[in-house]
Amino acid sequence: MTQPASFGPTVIGVLRTARTAKADTPVQAHANLGEEGSVELDPAYAAGLEGLEGFTHAWLLTWLHEADPCPPTPEALRQRPFLRPDGEAMGVFAMRGPRRPSPIGLSLVEVVAVEGTRVRFRGVDVLDGTPLLDLKPFFPDADVPRGPVRAGWFDEVEVPEAATPASLRGRRP
Repeated sequence: MTQPASFGPTVIGVLRTARTAKADTPVQAHANLGEEGSVELDPAYAAGLEGLEGFTHAWLLTWLHEADPCPPTPEALRQRPFLRPDGEAMGVFAMRGPRRPSPIGLSLVEVVAVEGTRVRFRGVDVLDGTPLLDLKPFFPDADVPRGPVRAGWFDEVEVPEAATPASLRGRRP
């Protein structure tokens, strides 16, 4: 499969958080709603923030720049999830961890304030300096599935408040 010549993500900003170590960064935004971070948007994209203040939540699409590479080998494509450190390995596409072929992060955060080119949010699950690829408003009619939802193996685990890879190491599922 070949990539289009113009393919490549555009970095539109950077995230600022108090997190500097991968092992101590929460594994999911919803499990760390008390911690605040911010988006520092490139001023060239400032006009794109107009109207965002009317939303309570937004999706952050990020480039997980500190993630270990995941080559397309069967061994690398099967991993143990942070939330099941003693469980069986499974495919990366059935997980939400950072080690994947294209390390794109997806975080649903609470919008606290839009201040010029800065967006303050709650729900930190990324390292300080993480590149921002896009920011999209949360829209329940489009973002919440209708009908019953199955969450695979996630239905069998609990996500503790502020769970980090370091805090989950050795924990029994």
